[in-house]
Amino acid sequence: MLLKKMISPQNVLLVPLLAVLLLMGCQQEPYPPPKAEISHSHINNNETTIIVPPGVTDRWKSVRIAVVDKSSVSQKLYTIPIGGQLAIPSSNVVIKVETFLPAFIIEGSIITSSSNDLKNPGVKVRITENGVVIFKGWLFSMFPKTHAFLHPKFGFNLVDAVPVHH
Repeated sequence: MLLKKMISPQNVLLVPLLAVLLLMGCQQEPYPPPKAEISHSHINNNETTIIVPPGVTDRWKSVRIAVVDKSSVSQKLYTIPIGGQLAIPSSNVVIKVETFLPAFIIEGSIITSSSNDLKNPGVKVRITENGVVIFKGWLFSMFPKTHAFLHPKFGFNLVDAVPVHH
């Protein structure tokens, strides 16, 4: 008798809804894992430490970065001191060279250089446009597409490093 009252014409739509709600409540689906925040460089600087060995600082004074102008399909090579910056002519884009590592490696949460030889040159840059940071990450000469930064007008490639001449 109770079942007949529950399946009255008014409650017919509620029965499937209750069944779905009960099933949903019984299923214990694990929460999806949190999505990792990925910067342009795919290296989150809040979790990593950059260590530049003293010999590296003493040996390298600047890097050469090729800036490709996609609109005119031309490329210019700029030498920028490590720790220095360059304003790209006829634009509002500024490249600041923060760190250079001749043999870039990652050991756990440490980014460093395994030697002073140009085995895997990497340069950490900060690129701004109109004063706004549009890229903060690494450019690699041997692997230019790794962590490549896409800009509508310019492309940036680490070409090589300039040693200090004693």
